[in-house]
Order: sequence, then structure tokens, then C-alpha cells
Amino acid sequence: MWSHNLGISPLEALWVILSATGIYAAFFVLIRTAGQRALASWSTMDKAIVIAFGSVLGRVVLGYTPTLAAGVIGLATMFALFRLEAVLRRTRRGAYFSSKPILLMAGDQVLQAGLRSARIVEDELYFKLRQAGIRNFSEVALVVLEPTGDVSVLRRGELIDPLLLRRIPDRDSIPAHLVLPG
Repeated sequence: MWSHNLGISPLEALWVILSATGIYAAFFVLIRTAGQRALASWSTMDKAIVIAFGSVLGRVVLGYTPTLAAGVIGLATMFALFRLEAVLRRTRRGAYFSSKPILLMAGDQVLQAGLRSARIVEDELYFKLRQAGIRNFSEVALVVLEPTGDVSVLRRGELIDPLLLRRIPDRDSIPAHLVLPG
């Protein structure tokens, strides 16, 4: 009766939940492996690939013959996992769920180690600088690839509060004259 009214049996519903959980975990691991660069600005090809990913994810989660009930169960599972991840981020070990910021420039110096770690080439950095209205390197205080994949460009002029540098691992490479004493 369950299958007749909802178009999905209890066993199929369980399979949707397990598939959604598995694909969510796989996606999480793949994004963590690729780094936050995978979330940074996307080219047209990147956008096309994301659309293809969505198609693959949907097919894996919903199975061969998608039903409304399977779609609702799949979405509910994905939202529950998303919410669980948000709750876990607030725990003591929550840092595991988010990447650390990566310092790309400190003052007018491009940090090659940061670019390599972020998997960003200099031309992409220059694009982000231009987007931020930077005309020459002497205007730059810091450039940071954030855990979200966004690139933050801080200009010279005002000293930087050390609290804003809290999670940046290589903050010791930031020139002292750019940071508030603290």
C-alpha cells in the first residue's frame, strides 16, 4: 500500500536515504581534496561541469525511476546532512569541516607557497586584484583565499586587527607595519 500511494516502497525510501548520505559524503571528501579553489570563481566550463554533477547526483540519489516521494526524501536527507554539518562545525572539532584561509599576498609580495597550496595561478590572482580595483601592488595589504572559495583583498591605509588574522596559518609573513599592535 505504501508503494502504491507514494510510488516508493519503504526499502526504496531507505535506499534513497543511504544514496543521499553516500553521495553527500563523497562530495564532501572530493571538495576537501580539491580545496577551496574548487569553490572560487568559475569559468563557463566549470559551470557546465557543475550542471553535469547535479544530474549525476540526482540520478544516484533518486534511482532509476524518480518519484515525487523519492525526491522529497532525497532533498530532506540532503538538507538534514547539511544542517548536521553546520551543527558539527560549531563543535570543538568543527575546524575539520572547514578549510583554513590561505594567504596569497602579504603586502606587495605574492606568496608562491600560498598560490601552490590554493592551486591558483598568478593570472587568477591578478584577475582578483583587478576586480577589487587594485591598480598596483603597493595598494595591497593582504590577499586571502577564504574557506568559502572567495578571495578577500585588503587595501593598505588602515591597520589590520590581529583578530581578523586568527585562522591564517602563515600570518607571521604579514609585514608588522600592516597590523595593529596586539
